[in-house]
Amino acid sequence: METKEFMRILKRDAVSIYSEEALIQKLESTKRLIIKLGADPSRPDLHLGHSVVLRKLRMFQEMGHEIVFVIGDFTGMIGDPSGKSKTRVPLTFEQTRKNGQSYFEQVTKILDKEKTRITYNSQWLSDMNFADVLSLCGKYTLARIMERDDFSKRFTANQPIGIHEILYPLMQGYDSVALHADIEVGGTDQTFNLLVGRELQKDYGQEQQVVITFPILVGLDGVEKMSKSLDNYIGIDEPAELMFEKCMKVPDSILPDYFRLTTDIETIPDDIREAHFVYAREIVRMYHGESAVEEAENRYREVAKGKLPENMDSVTLDKAPIGIIELVRAVGFAGSNGDARRLITGRGIKINGETVEDMSLVIDNQEEIVLSRGKNKFIKVLFD
Repeated sequence: METKEFMRILKRDAVSIYSEEALIQKLESTKRLIIKLGADPSRPDLHLGHSVVLRKLRMFQEMGHEIVFVIGDFTGMIGDPSGKSKTRVPLTFEQTRKNGQSYFEQVTKILDKEKTRITYNSQWLSDMNFADVLSLCGKYTLARIMERDDFSKRFTANQPIGIHEILYPLMQGYDSVALHADIEVGGTDQTFNLLVGRELQKDYGQEQQVVITFPILVGLDGVEKMSKSLDNYIGIDEPAELMFEKCMKVPDSILPDYFRLTTDIETIPDDIREAHFVYAREIVRMYHGESAVEEAENRYREVAKGKLPENMDSVTLDKAPIGIIELVRAVGFAGSNGDARRLITGRGIKINGETVEDMSLVIDNQEEIVLSRGKNKFIKVLFD
């Protein structure tokens, strides 16, 4: 891809480029650029929100540049305070390594595994002594650190801010120094940290990295950013049928953003329902292959018509009588009795297509039933 076309696509989707002129100069040089993306390994499950940045990294990769995926195992023991109203509970070193490996396995669904370098920032941060830390701290002022919106708000509200949290932007910024990064990409919520990296590189006598930020993808609720904790996400590692069904739930008003940021499709059908099908097929194709599309779509159409899907998971339970609340928990539809009650109260549980309304229902003398949660979770329960 020529630089002009690359910049057109990049500028179409990016929020900010610091700076565009420097980026063009780097792209037109003969140097193999180091493109950095950092990840806090506190949540190892990637979703389409993460793919916005990863897809652009793939473009850089296809142009021959090196992608360095930085697992923040050391900084993960602090936890990025970006957008948080309180100090986060730190992870153990073992947790960060385990989650980091899961990240890499998922990220290579988008990036070329053979052309992606994975590194852990403990490789350089854990070697720093106290004098090194003091030297790093001396390169930035408290006033600049307090310009971060989350720190400023917490300070004004008299909420605690740990000194270790204040060090986080410096630690992430030092990653760019250690790697001699040419470009760093991230979401808009990481803008402050990415720019700190630019400043630190200058202080350490390096050429400043170009910083490119991308929009945060709104989740399926149409309001909050896509997040597993808010259950408004489409996971890139989810089963094809569930992925298809979730894609069909993308709010009409933001579907064009989903097309633009998560696919290569530029022409969207005028009919909104057909547009949803085109989007769902493309996402399933991208993450599960062409062979999975037809089955996922057929399953969706069957369920939409009120039919039970032909293929579903099964579980075998003891033939003894079992209450509906215990059954909902036994198949994994709820994590507690309270969750099970809320599902039943909200008319979210069905047996053989019939909504369960009786909280005291007992299942007895059955060979098998089909239990469903919502519109997309089905399981065949066999009684032995």
